Amino acid sequence: MSSVGPTAERGDERLERALDVAGRLLGNIELAVRGKREEIKLVLAALACKGHVLFEDVPGTAKTVLARAIAQSVSGAEPSRIQCTPDLQPTDVTGLSVWNQQTRDFEFRPGPIFANVVLVDEINRAMPKTQSALLEAMAERQVTIDGVTSELSEPFIVLATQNPIELEGTFPLPEAQLDRFFLKTALGYPGSEDELQIVRDQRHGHPLGDLEPVVDVREVDDLQAATEGVYVDELLQRWIIDLVRATRELDIVAIGASVRGSLALERAARGWALLSGRDYVAPEDIESLFLPVLGHRILFTPSFLVEVRKVGRTRALEDFRERCLAQAPRPQASLTGDGEVVSFGERAD
Repeated sequence: MSSVGPTAERGDERLERALDVAGRLLGNIELAVRGKREEIKLVLAALACKGHVLFEDVPGTAKTVLARAIAQSVSGAEPSRIQCTPDLQPTDVTGLSVWNQQTRDFEFRPGPIFANVVLVDEINRAMPKTQSALLEAMAERQVTIDGVTSELSEPFIVLATQNPIELEGTFPLPEAQLDRFFLKTALGYPGSEDELQIVRDQRHGHPLGDLEPVVDVREVDDLQAATEGVYVDELLQRWIIDLVRATRELDIVAIGASVRGSLALERAARGWALLSGRDYVAPEDIESLFLPVLGHRILFTPSFLVEVRKVGRTRALEDFRERCLAQAPRPQASLTGDGEVVSFGERAD
């Protein structure tokens, strides 16, 4: 069995198949993206949960390579790429109806959003009206044009990138758009040995040129179905709610995470647990995903921004997470109706 984490502790046949699919995807993508195993797992967790990912990182950190590697790893998955510029129009994303002189009727020509893996490069360079063209597709997996609604193909994942160091000619994503992204992450620079291997790998061409599909679309559907079956103890569900509510109550927060944040954190924990070889969620899954899932959904007060300038954004966010964990402490165990202690991996009848 291919595995991306510890041996399955409560695995059944569906879990074994899901781990095999995830393992093949992870191994294949690592041929093109070196030294970023945990970050790739995070994106695969989003794929398993039918979520979308926003990469915010400096140029040259393999954001685009990762998106292309995912598309090339799935047989039958149609990839597309949207290169965002200020003159990009909403119809350049969704498609439009054009007049066909032969049939004397309007004919719809779908845009690049009608694909399985959609790479939106430099999303913050597009005008707000064009950014908003993605909202319906990302939230409802459909597109409405001229009053006609068209369903998008499954699987469907949007991988968007933005450069945080260039502000000229950019349009920051509004909160409603950010909230549509399942998680936000960065790849960062590789270690020295991995960077050396990257240089060697590309001596005679990019590894993407030799990347072959290792799973098909049906197997991705199986991975997503297995994620839905991962068990989340009621005590952990209540803890997720408490953590999200804590983001709304701290003095450094102007607007906390919404209910969509609670839903995303619970789903992400299930995906991460599955990729770790378990069919149940553990508290550490929730703690690990707190910032990737919730960090971009929160509007902070100026006092937090002052802290960012002092210690850096990463450290300030870590301190924010610790404050939330202090306000909503980690639960220790689940109890049955008779008061019997049950581990988080056990289902209490």
